[in-house]
This record gives sequence, structure tokens and C-alpha cells, in this order.
Amino acid sequence: MAPLGGSPRLVLLFSGKRKSGKDFVTDELLSRLGSDVCAILRLSGPLKEQFAQEHGLNFQRLLDASDYKETYRKDMIRWGEEKRQADPGFFCRRIVKGVSQPIWLVSDARRVSDIEWFREAYGAVTQLVRVVASEQSRQQRGWMFTPGVDDAESECDLDNFEDFDWTIENHGDAQYLEEQLKSLVEFVRSKL
Repeated sequence: MAPLGGSPRLVLLFSGKRKSGKDFVTDELLSRLGSDVCAILRLSGPLKEQFAQEHGLNFQRLLDASDYKETYRKDMIRWGEEKRQADPGFFCRRIVKGVSQPIWLVSDARRVSDIEWFREAYGAVTQLVRVVASEQSRQQRGWMFTPGVDDAESECDLDNFEDFDWTIENHGDAQYLEEQLKSLVEFVRSKL
């Protein structure tokens, strides 16, 4: 039985390193599929919202790609890890609540426990998508290695995970990315 959310026809869990383009890819898919069919679910959303409430911070500023978010990133990671250790499905349950669209794009799966929770909750309709980008491409998008962030579980837990159904290469070749997105869109539409 699906916990709190609807009964999706397809759940795509996107993972990848910071600045690999996970949000870009999920936003592109949403624009092609439409918000009536597809919903983007962000595990970081409820994490940031709860963290902001408990620490008196600006939730909206924690959502953007700003220095404000970076100032609190390490503390958010530590706080989120504590919540997950106490309850691995804490954030997963919050993002699926009330979602009615048949296609779910979880834009930021970061841990094996995220994957396990969705597989247990939604079974065979769950597919895993890894977005990869070269270090050079990520640096061009503003990434810089940050100790305590880029070597933490939130960035590294899926590094050796090999059970991905899809890999999207986002190294800066727009034509190749477009070909990959078209294939993924065709697959998603086949599930409607």
C-alpha cells in the first residue's frame, strides 16, 4: 500500500553530485510532460523547511542556489542525517503526501536509504536515474569542492551504487543531452 501519496505509474529517482544538473534535467522533463501528468518532488524541500523553522532561518533563501544556503549546508546535512538515522523515511513520506500526478520525479535522491524506501513503498514502478557530469562541467556551473559537504554521505552514499536504470550524461553537450532526454520522455510517456 502506498504511504500517504497516490498510486504513481512511475517514480523516477534522480541522483547525482552537486552541480551535475539534476534540477535542470527534472525541470526539462516537467516542461515536456506537463504539470498535469508529472510532479517534481524534492527531498531537500521538507528538510530545508523543517531546518529553517527549527533554526529561525529564511526557508525561501535555503531553496535557491545562493551563498545563504551554502552558509548553512554543513549544519543542514548534519541535522538531516540525525533525522534520517532516527527515521529513514522521514523526508520521503513528507514529499509524497497528497501528490496526485501519475509520474513522480524525485529530483534529489542522495542515499541508499532513499532508494530502499521508495522501492519498498512503490515497488516495480520505481526507476533510478543517475545524472553525471565531469568535474570540469560542474566547476563551470559554480561547483567547488567543499570539505564536510562533498565528502559527506549526502554526496557520496551512491558513488558505488550500480543499480541505476538510466544514466544521463550532462557534460555540456546540448545535442547529446537532448537525445537522452527524448529517450527518457518516450519511456515516461509509455507508462501513461
